[in-house]
Amino acid sequence: MSGNRILLLSCALVISIAFGCKPKKEDAALLRIAVAANMQYAIDELVAQFEKESGYTCEVILGSSGKLFAQIKEGAPYDLFLSADMTYPEALHSNNLTLGPPSIYAYGALVLWTSETTLNPSMEVLQTDSVRHIALANPKTAPYGKAAMEVLEYYGLKTPLSNKLVFGESVGQTNQFISSGAADIGFTSEAVVLSREMKNKGRWILINKTAYAPMPQGVVIINGKMSKKQGAQDFYEYLFSKEGKDILQKFGYSVHE
Repeated sequence: MSGNRILLLSCALVISIAFGCKPKKEDAALLRIAVAANMQYAIDELVAQFEKESGYTCEVILGSSGKLFAQIKEGAPYDLFLSADMTYPEALHSNNLTLGPPSIYAYGALVLWTSETTLNPSMEVLQTDSVRHIALANPKTAPYGKAAMEVLEYYGLKTPLSNKLVFGESVGQTNQFISSGAADIGFTSEAVVLSREMKNKGRWILINKTAYAPMPQGVVIINGKMSKKQGAQDFYEYLFSKEGKDILQKFGYSVHE
């Protein structure tokens, strides 16, 4: 092998090592955001706009609030947590796992939704033979599932309909049950039925808000060893900006002006 070729290969190796060992820009600027499944579609738009303006890349981890809470307690490397209620963020704060107390970024709303165009959603129709399966999220870990159970209790339907109830692990899985027709009808977030993906699919009604407790949704910045605190703070502030609030309202959430 000629000396020139050896020299070229050596230079190439040095360049490869120099560049290969540097952390990628996108890795250094990657934010991991744990998000309650009711925000499945709204978070996509929030993240897309935030990424354009900030230079950060966001990885969204969807799940039930309870499951995400458990993961964070076990040390999952998340930077922010957007919960469907205040209970889980407050518990994290009590355990010194957040940079500060949780803040309410929005109030959620519950709907009764079916993908069947021949079915008219109502409390009355739930009791008929045309409805065999009613989907809702697990009330033990998903606040929207808990709210759905409150609605059934409010209308005196919890016991009469107990054999029809099908529980999803989260609102996300509940949406799959409903949209696929595996469940005839079910309870989910208004943000889901207002999304571009689901907007014209089936029929839905807004549940009377007197039938369930208010649903304040909380956000906290996680105080982990590997947390990117500045990036998390930037997203937190964006969530409360006019642009962030406008997106949340577009998906049916109520926000403080």
